[in-house]
Amino acid sequence: MKYSQARQGRVFVIRLEHGEVLHEVLERFAREKNIAAAALILVGASDRGSRFVVGPEDGDARPVTPMEYVLDDVHEMAGTGTLFPDEEGNPILHMHAANGRLASTVTGCVRSGVRIWHVAEAILFELLDTPARRKFESETGFKLLNPG
Repeated sequence: MKYSQARQGRVFVIRLEHGEVLHEVLERFAREKNIAAAALILVGASDRGSRFVVGPEDGDARPVTPMEYVLDDVHEMAGTGTLFPDEEGNPILHMHAANGRLASTVTGCVRSGVRIWHVAEAILFELLDTPARRKFESETGFKLLNPG
């Protein structure tokens, strides 16, 4: 385990609107508000055609080849995630969301392009004084959190 310490800064209440791409909107908001790091919670709905990363094709292969799942219809969505800058200082959202419709649920990472259906609500908790960054690791092919 690796860790660093942070303190809480501002708290933002955010409403995302129909058709917005979840990670793009939240990363843009972070740039506009000068937010380097944050924790987030989200509730709302994902639209048909939304794309989720749902696991690796082979858990032992390196680099990892992600699998993608595309929603065939509107789903209820609940998610949680973190936002940290990459090595160039760009805010990168890492959020997993559960998406349910009737008796089935699919859970995955929102990075591939999740579109909001009508509305989603997010609470963003800014983290201050943290050296944490996302750094590219060639073994996995991911920008992974390095706490500091």
